[in-house]
Amino acid sequence: MGVAFVMQKIECAAGRAAAGWPRALFYLIQFTWGLPVNLVGLAVFLCCRGRCPVRRFHNGIVTLLPGNRGGLSLGIFLFLSVPNADEHPALWAHEYGHTIQCLLLGPLYWPVVALPSLIWCHCFAGWRSRRGLPYDALYCERWATAWGRRWSSPPPGERPDLGA
Repeated sequence: MGVAFVMQKIECAAGRAAAGWPRALFYLIQFTWGLPVNLVGLAVFLCCRGRCPVRRFHNGIVTLLPGNRGGLSLGIFLFLSVPNADEHPALWAHEYGHTIQCLLLGPLYWPVVALPSLIWCHCFAGWRSRRGLPYDALYCERWATAWGRRWSSPPPGERPDLGA
C-alpha cells in the first residue's frame, strides 16, 4: 500500500466528515487527532466568549472579532476580524478550509500550515504587495481556499449560510 493511496483514503474520510457526514466522525477526529490545535482554539474562544458574536459555519464555530485583521483558524474554532463579516463569504470558506486541513493533518497542522501561514501573513505582506502576489500564492493558503470552497460552498445560485 503506497503513501499516495493512504493519503487519498485519509482525504476521502476527511472530506466526508467535512461535508457533515457523519458529523460525529468530524468531531471525533478533530478532538483526538487534531486535539492540540483545538485546545488552543478553545482557549481563545473562551477568552472571547460573551464579548463577541458567535455563529456556526458548517462544522465550525465562528467568533466575529472587532477590527480588520483578517481571519484565524484553530481547529473547529474560526476567528474573523473584518468589518461586515457577512459580506465576505470567501473569507469564511477559506478559514473553514484551514479547519479541514487540521482534520487531515492533526498535530502536523502547526508546522505544515500554521507556522508558514503566520510568517506569510505577518512577515511578507509588503513583499507580496510589491510583487503583486495574491495571498493564495503560498501553498497552504491556496490549499485552504480550494478545500474551503469544496466543502463549504452552497449549491450554485444559493447564498452561503453564514450562520446568521
